[in-house]
Amino acid sequence: MSRHACQVQWQRADDAPFVDNRYSRRHVWRFDGGTEVPASSSPQVVRVPMSDPAAVDPEEAFVAALSSCHMLWFLNLAALAGWCVESYTDDAEGHMRPGADGKPWMAEVLLRPHVIFAGERLPDDDAVQALHHRAHDECFLARSVKSEVRVEPAAG
Repeated sequence: MSRHACQVQWQRADDAPFVDNRYSRRHVWRFDGGTEVPASSSPQVVRVPMSDPAAVDPEEAFVAALSSCHMLWFLNLAALAGWCVESYTDDAEGHMRPGADGKPWMAEVLLRPHVIFAGERLPDDDAVQALHHRAHDECFLARSVKSEVRVEPAAG
């Protein structure tokens, strides 16, 4: 089994109030390669200035992680099939909805990949759909969540 870890760090600013619930939600994600990502709660969940709209929020990261996982599998499968991918762009989005208990959850993630192929040997639409289907089946993250993860590839 592989292990995947990161460090999430938050620090209260110099004697800033805390128990009034007006503390900053800004924090940092640190990854093993040295990358640091400014993070915060979503401004849709906690209003500005306690949240930072310029930082990545957990909901955005969830959608980005699913999109990235799908893309990486798609690229791998396309390469194995002998098709050269020139570019891959996904305008992915997630949709929060109230659950049965009334609490919001990420009920759906919609991936909208637009793939451009290069070279003389190009896959037809059925082959591209099959690649997306297989990438979805192989994606570790898509298999790990209870949310619906849909893939609607953009037309060539």
